[in-house]
Amino acid sequence: METVELGCEKRAIRPKGVLNRIRREGGVPAIVYGNLGAPTPIQISGAEFKARMHAAARQRLLRLKSSSPDLDGKHVIIKELQRTPVGGHVVHADFYEVDLNKALRVSVPLKFTGRAAGLVDGGILQPLERSVEVECLPLEIPEAIEVDVTPLKVHDVMHVSALQFSGQVKPIFDTDYPVVTVLPPTVAEAPVAAAAEAAVTAEGAPAEGAAAAPSAEGAKEAPPKK
Repeated sequence: METVELGCEKRAIRPKGVLNRIRREGGVPAIVYGNLGAPTPIQISGAEFKARMHAAARQRLLRLKSSSPDLDGKHVIIKELQRTPVGGHVVHADFYEVDLNKALRVSVPLKFTGRAAGLVDGGILQPLERSVEVECLPLEIPEAIEVDVTPLKVHDVMHVSALQFSGQVKPIFDTDYPVVTVLPPTVAEAPVAAAAEAAVTAEGAPAEGAAAAPSAEGAKEAPPKK
């Protein structure tokens, strides 16, 4: 896998206002941590990081470039980003250092391809998961896991065990959970006209348990008994 390069430099952690100064100057405070060494506070260019974000999202792996020998050449993945509530600008980044020779677990997006057979019968393709957790070497992290839904008919379900993984990429799961299905067509509501006809039919009928109204002739008062 081709890695994406990102420039960085070590930063001070004091005084307290150093983070605000970095942000005012267009930088982003960040930290590099992992099992290969102690956490290292760094700063990166906000503009460069924004330009690399799309590629980093696809490739998942970043190679740091720095004048500091203990940072230069390190491979990291984006672990967490903090953003502003308005605008979504990145204000802090956490990078996790990885060993290229050791497998790690990451979440990889699913990419659904093909046209499900059940769509011909009016079915609706319903993804149940958008990503899967896999274990592999850092340089083998796939951009996405393709899921061919072509054979799925209405009510069919595809489970994670049926997915195809390339190379040494292994799915991680305890139970064989479903990832996509084809739902049956939506049941149409009863025609409004039929409902209206039933309402008209019932409108003239007496209420249940009520006596029928007397006719006009029968309603005449009986003559008094002598």
